[in-house]
Amino acid sequence: MISKNKIKLIRSLSNKKYRLQYRLFVAEGDKVVLDFIRAPEWKVEYLFAKKEWIKKLSDREKNNVSQISGISYEELKRISFLKTPHNVLALIRLPENSSPAHLLPGTLSLALDNIQDPGNLGTIIRIANWFGIRDIFCSEGSVDIFNPKVIQASMGSVIHIRVYYADLLKLIQDARNQNLPVYGTFLEGSSVFESHLSSGGLIIFGNESKGISPALAEQINNRITIPSFPPEARTLNSLNLSAATAIICAEFRRQEKSGLTDDHSK
Repeated sequence: MISKNKIKLIRSLSNKKYRLQYRLFVAEGDKVVLDFIRAPEWKVEYLFAKKEWIKKLSDREKNNVSQISGISYEELKRISFLKTPHNVLALIRLPENSSPAHLLPGTLSLALDNIQDPGNLGTIIRIANWFGIRDIFCSEGSVDIFNPKVIQASMGSVIHIRVYYADLLKLIQDARNQNLPVYGTFLEGSSVFESHLSSGGLIIFGNESKGISPALAEQINNRITIPSFPPEARTLNSLNLSAATAIICAEFRRQEKSGLTDDHSK
């Protein structure tokens, strides 16, 4: 049986303040939790799961968890952040402070300006992982990567992606110092399908409703957009942010694979 104190702890972790205080965050779902258990760089402190799920863990996997508690499905419902809980919920230790945010020459990176929807951030992390993009830079005002909804939406991809919170204006300057192109996604811009893209650089995506902030927009020369088909079909609403991110990343990688991009790795 799970104690009232543990329930209180788990529920408090929906708030960033308490995630920082206890240095813990929540992960749910069979695959997501197993990925964290099997990743040596992450520390699983508490595991709450149905007893039959725990029995399927190998001894090695069990040894990678500090404390394991077998609980009923009804108890899982009490602690889960999901409408329909899975078989397991884990509390994972927040990583130590990462190295300072910096762009790697010759690589493609994403920057997110004041993203607010945790589902969008988690999905973008998953998209970045799919397209082999390892670094995502978020403005300080963006949603926290360790929000339970972000972790859930990332489907374990957060394990493989480096996410930094940084001053995006300084990041743009860093890109310029390295002669890396900076792209911004706008409703008005050159079609991404007709633009000559680079194999390395920084792609900036804006807030879900407001887009890229004016201060950043002033610094962006390479404005790209996803055209609607036919053009007159475009309404005042833009594409969902994560859907737009997938399309943009796919086109960058398509041009790179086809040998159409500029090589900024040299």
